[in-house]
Amino acid sequence: MKITRSLVLFTVVLLISLTTYAQTTTKTGSLADVAFMEGRWLGTFNGGPIEAAWIAPVGDNLTGFMRMMRDNKVTMYEMLIFEQTEQGPVVLVKHFKPGLIGQEEKDKSDRYRFIEAGKEKATFEKEDGSIRIIYEKRSADQLVIQRGQLKEGSGPTSRWAFTDLFVFNRVKK
Repeated sequence: MKITRSLVLFTVVLLISLTTYAQTTTKTGSLADVAFMEGRWLGTFNGGPIEAAWIAPVGDNLTGFMRMMRDNKVTMYEMLIFEQTEQGPVVLVKHFKPGLIGQEEKDKSDRYRFIEAGKEKATFEKEDGSIRIIYEKRSADQLVIQRGQLKEGSGPTSRWAFTDLFVFNRVKK
């Protein structure tokens, strides 16, 4: 009888410990989770073309850029660097006006931490928790970047509403 109670107690404690561990463990990812973005992509945004290019991950980074145009003139450049950290990839973003005039302070960039990844899809959240970005390859020739805003709740039960920000088609050589 004592052994049965001890076994039941041990099992309950073990299950509680494993559940707590699973809830507090952060997911980590790698640059392989965003390698699907590699290539040259073209879409439209704010009445003009937007072009993006990402080069394959090498070492601890995957590098990309975007160029937004209207009336055949650049409206903005954006550098996106995915760097591998112990917690998973981090996205560093800097925006530039024509003339390569930085919009963020010289030593600052927007930072997004890794949330999760699936097949040809990766989710990141801005450091301050205000925005989530999903990078998703919807087909061999379509890449979509979605922007999410927090709609209700907080923590693991929060709900995000996502809209397509950029829809790109692969540029064929």
